[in-house]
Amino acid sequence: MSLDTQLLEILACPDTHHAPLEYDAAAETLTCTECGRIFEVRDGIPVLLLDEARTPEGDK
Repeated sequence: MSLDTQLLEILACPDTHHAPLEYDAAAETLTCTECGRIFEVRDGIPVLLLDEARTPEGDK
């Protein structure tokens, strides 16, 4: 399922920097361009909760 392009234009990381997100349709994820957190898209709905975000590989 693909996200609407207008929605993608307004989505931002929920952290204090509010950086833009990059959409990976194949993986159904949104990745923050600043902190690298990875947010899942479930059933076409972005889950922008910091507690549920994954961190980039190698970060602890």
